[in-house]
Amino acid sequence: MTRRGLLIVISGFSGSGKGTLVKKLTERYDSFALSISATTRSPRENEEHGVHYFFKSREEFEKMIAEGELIEYAEYQGNYYGTPKAYVEQMLDEGKDVILEIDVQGGEIIRNLFPDVVRIFVTAPSAKELKMRLLGRGTETAQKVKGRLIRAAEEMGYISDYEYLLVNDDLEEAASRLYDIVTVERMETRRQYQFVDNFKNELAQVLQDPIE
Repeated sequence: MTRRGLLIVISGFSGSGKGTLVKKLTERYDSFALSISATTRSPRENEEHGVHYFFKSREEFEKMIAEGELIEYAEYQGNYYGTPKAYVEQMLDEGKDVILEIDVQGGEIIRNLFPDVVRIFVTAPSAKELKMRLLGRGTETAQKVKGRLIRAAEEMGYISDYEYLLVNDDLEEAASRLYDIVTVERMETRRQYQFVDNFKNELAQVLQDPIE
Protein backbone atom coordinates (compact mmCIF):
# COMPACT_ATOMS: atom_id res chain seq x y z
CA MET A 1 0.00 0.00 0.00
CA THR A 2 1.31 3.45 -0.93
CA ARG A 3 2.23 5.53 2.08
CA ARG A 4 0.38 8.80 2.45
CA GLY A 5 2.55 11.79 1.72
CA LEU A 6 3.49 14.58 4.08
CA LEU A 7 2.03 18.07 3.92
CA ILE A 8 4.84 20.62 4.07
CA VAL A 9 4.43 24.37 4.51
CA ILE A 10 7.36 26.52 3.42
CA SER A 11 7.31 30.18 4.38
CA GLY A 12 10.03 32.78 4.51
CA PHE A 13 11.08 36.34 3.95
CA SER A 14 10.82 37.84 0.50
CA GLY A 15 14.37 37.54 -0.81
CA SER A 16 15.19 34.41 1.20
CA GLY A 17 15.19 32.35 -1.99
CA LYS A 18 12.42 30.00 -0.90
CA GLY A 19 10.90 29.83 -4.37
CA THR A 20 14.23 28.91 -5.97
CA LEU A 21 14.84 26.41 -3.17
CA VAL A 22 11.50 24.69 -3.73
CA LYS A 23 12.13 24.60 -7.48
CA LYS A 24 15.53 22.98 -6.90
CA LEU A 25 14.02 20.39 -4.55
CA THR A 26 11.19 19.38 -6.89
CA GLU A 27 13.60 19.13 -9.83
CA ARG A 28 16.03 16.95 -7.88
CA TYR A 29 13.52 14.60 -6.24
CA ASP A 30 10.36 13.19 -7.82
CA SER A 31 8.75 12.37 -4.45
CA PHE A 32 7.57 15.97 -4.05
CA ALA A 33 4.63 17.83 -5.54
CA LEU A 34 4.27 21.59 -5.43
CA SER A 35 0.71 22.58 -4.66
CA ILE A 36 -0.92 24.45 -7.54
CA SER A 37 -2.90 27.50 -6.46
CA ALA A 38 -6.16 28.70 -7.94
CA THR A 39 -6.39 32.35 -8.94
CA THR A 40 -8.73 34.79 -10.65
CA ARG A 41 -5.92 36.80 -12.25
CA SER A 42 -5.27 36.46 -15.97
CA PRO A 43 -2.55 34.06 -17.16
CA ARG A 44 0.80 35.61 -17.94
CA GLU A 45 2.85 34.69 -20.98
CA ASN A 46 3.90 31.00 -20.92
CA GLU A 47 1.67 30.20 -17.92
CA GLU A 48 -0.49 27.09 -18.34
CA HIS A 49 -3.72 26.11 -16.63
CA GLY A 50 -3.13 23.19 -14.28
CA VAL A 51 0.65 23.66 -14.40
CA HIS A 52 1.37 27.09 -12.95
CA TYR A 53 -2.12 27.91 -11.63
CA PHE A 54 -5.72 26.80 -11.88
CA PHE A 55 -7.14 29.88 -13.58
CA LYS A 56 -10.71 30.61 -12.50
CA SER A 57 -13.29 33.27 -13.09
CA ARG A 58 -14.33 35.27 -10.03
CA GLU A 59 -17.67 33.47 -10.05
CA GLU A 60 -15.97 30.05 -10.16
CA PHE A 61 -13.60 30.99 -7.34
CA GLU A 62 -16.36 32.29 -5.09
CA LYS A 63 -18.30 29.07 -5.72
CA MET A 64 -15.22 27.15 -4.54
CA ILE A 65 -15.18 29.27 -1.38
CA ALA A 66 -18.88 28.69 -0.74
CA GLU A 67 -18.56 24.93 -1.23
CA GLY A 68 -15.50 24.60 1.01
CA GLU A 69 -13.19 23.49 -1.79
CA LEU A 70 -10.24 25.63 -0.66
CA ILE A 71 -7.86 24.96 2.21
CA GLU A 72 -7.04 28.66 2.46
CA TYR A 73 -7.50 31.72 0.30
CA ALA A 74 -6.86 35.45 0.25
CA GLU A 75 -7.49 38.44 -2.00
CA TYR A 76 -4.59 40.56 -3.23
CA GLN A 77 -4.93 43.62 -5.44
CA GLY A 78 -8.39 42.62 -6.62
CA ASN A 79 -7.61 38.97 -7.37
CA TYR A 80 -8.27 35.83 -5.37
CA TYR A 81 -5.56 33.26 -4.64
CA GLY A 82 -6.18 29.97 -2.84
CA THR A 83 -5.15 26.35 -2.31
CA PRO A 84 -7.58 23.76 -3.76
CA LYS A 85 -8.27 20.98 -1.26
CA ALA A 86 -8.95 18.24 -3.84
CA TYR A 87 -5.57 18.57 -5.57
CA VAL A 88 -3.64 18.48 -2.29
CA GLU A 89 -5.55 15.43 -1.02
CA GLN A 90 -5.04 13.63 -4.34
CA MET A 91 -1.28 14.16 -4.25
CA LEU A 92 -1.06 13.09 -0.59
CA ASP A 93 -3.03 9.91 -1.33
CA GLU A 94 -0.64 9.13 -4.19
CA GLY A 95 2.23 9.27 -1.71
CA LYS A 96 3.62 12.62 -2.80
CA ASP A 97 5.02 15.00 -0.19
CA VAL A 98 3.05 18.15 -1.00
CA ILE A 99 4.72 21.56 -0.60
CA LEU A 100 2.64 24.65 0.09
CA GLU A 101 4.73 27.77 -0.44
CA ILE A 102 2.63 30.30 1.47
CA ASP A 103 3.00 33.26 3.83
CA VAL A 104 2.96 33.07 7.61
CA GLN A 105 -0.76 33.83 7.89
CA GLY A 106 -1.53 30.99 5.52
CA GLY A 107 0.82 28.80 7.53
CA GLU A 108 -1.26 29.47 10.64
CA ILE A 109 -4.45 28.45 8.84
CA ILE A 110 -2.86 25.24 7.56
CA ARG A 111 -1.59 24.31 11.02
CA ASN A 112 -5.09 24.64 12.46
CA LEU A 113 -6.60 22.51 9.69
CA PHE A 114 -3.79 19.94 9.47
CA PRO A 115 -2.11 19.47 12.89
CA ASP A 116 0.29 16.93 11.34
CA VAL A 117 1.76 19.47 8.91
CA VAL A 118 5.54 20.03 8.76
CA ARG A 119 6.34 23.76 8.72
CA ILE A 120 9.68 25.15 7.62
CA PHE A 121 10.72 28.81 7.66
CA VAL A 122 13.39 29.86 5.15
CA THR A 123 15.70 32.80 5.75
CA ALA A 124 18.81 34.41 4.30
CA PRO A 125 21.93 34.04 6.50
CA SER A 126 21.73 37.66 7.69
CA ALA A 127 19.58 40.79 7.46
CA LYS A 128 22.30 42.51 5.40
CA GLU A 129 22.32 39.61 2.94
CA LEU A 130 18.53 39.74 2.73
CA LYS A 131 18.70 43.43 1.83
CA MET A 132 21.40 42.77 -0.78
CA ARG A 133 19.32 40.02 -2.38
CA LEU A 134 16.29 42.29 -2.61
CA LEU A 135 18.36 45.09 -4.15
CA GLY A 136 20.08 42.61 -6.45
CA ARG A 137 16.82 41.76 -8.16
CA GLY A 138 16.95 45.15 -9.84
CA THR A 139 13.19 45.05 -10.37
CA GLU A 140 11.92 46.98 -7.35
CA THR A 141 12.11 50.54 -6.15
CA ALA A 142 13.94 51.46 -2.94
CA GLN A 143 10.54 52.08 -1.37
CA LYS A 144 9.36 48.56 -2.21
CA VAL A 145 12.57 47.06 -0.85
CA LYS A 146 12.05 49.02 2.36
CA GLY A 147 8.50 47.71 2.54
CA ARG A 148 9.66 44.11 2.17
CA LEU A 149 12.19 44.58 4.96
CA ILE A 150 9.47 46.03 7.19
CA ARG A 151 7.36 42.99 6.36
CA ALA A 152 10.30 40.74 7.27
CA ALA A 153 10.49 42.42 10.67
CA GLU A 154 6.80 41.60 11.20
CA GLU A 155 7.29 37.98 10.09
CA MET A 156 10.07 37.53 12.64
CA GLY A 157 7.35 37.11 15.25
CA TYR A 158 6.12 33.92 13.58
CA ILE A 159 9.43 32.06 13.27
CA SER A 160 9.19 30.36 16.67
CA ASP A 161 5.88 28.77 15.60
CA TYR A 162 7.64 26.79 12.87
CA GLU A 163 9.17 23.37 13.56
CA TYR A 164 12.26 24.13 11.47
CA LEU A 165 14.34 27.16 10.54
CA LEU A 166 16.34 26.67 7.34
CA VAL A 167 19.13 29.14 6.53
CA ASN A 168 19.47 29.38 2.77
CA ASP A 169 23.12 30.37 2.52
CA ASP A 170 24.01 27.96 -0.30
CA LEU A 171 21.24 26.71 -2.60
CA GLU A 172 22.56 23.17 -3.14
CA GLU A 173 23.26 22.62 0.55
CA ALA A 174 19.93 24.14 1.59
CA ALA A 175 18.06 21.81 -0.80
CA SER A 176 19.89 18.83 0.72
CA ARG A 177 19.08 19.99 4.26
CA LEU A 178 15.44 20.45 3.31
CA TYR A 179 15.33 16.90 1.96
CA ASP A 180 16.96 15.63 5.16
CA ILE A 181 14.26 17.33 7.25
CA VAL A 182 11.52 15.57 5.30
CA THR A 183 13.36 12.23 5.53
CA VAL A 184 13.58 12.49 9.32
CA GLU A 185 9.90 13.44 9.56
CA ARG A 186 8.93 10.36 7.55
CA MET A 187 10.74 8.12 10.05
CA GLU A 188 8.84 9.42 13.07
CA THR A 189 6.95 6.59 14.77
CA ARG A 190 3.64 8.48 14.66
CA ARG A 191 3.86 8.58 10.87
CA GLN A 192 4.62 4.87 10.50
CA TYR A 193 1.39 3.52 11.95
CA GLN A 194 0.76 1.51 8.77
CA PHE A 195 4.08 -0.33 9.09
CA VAL A 196 3.49 -0.91 12.82
CA ASP A 197 -0.01 -2.33 12.23
CA ASN A 198 1.23 -4.61 9.45
CA PHE A 199 4.13 -5.84 11.57
CA LYS A 200 1.82 -6.46 14.54
CA ASN A 201 -0.59 -8.53 12.43
CA GLU A 202 2.24 -10.48 10.82
CA LEU A 203 3.82 -11.16 14.20
CA ALA A 204 0.52 -12.54 15.52
CA GLN A 205 0.44 -14.94 12.58
CA VAL A 206 4.06 -15.97 13.07
CA LEU A 207 3.37 -16.79 16.73
CA GLN A 208 0.69 -19.27 15.64
CA ASP A 209 3.05 -21.09 13.29
CA PRO A 210 5.15 -23.96 14.62
CA ILE A 211 8.77 -23.14 15.44
CA GLU A 212 11.05 -25.39 13.42
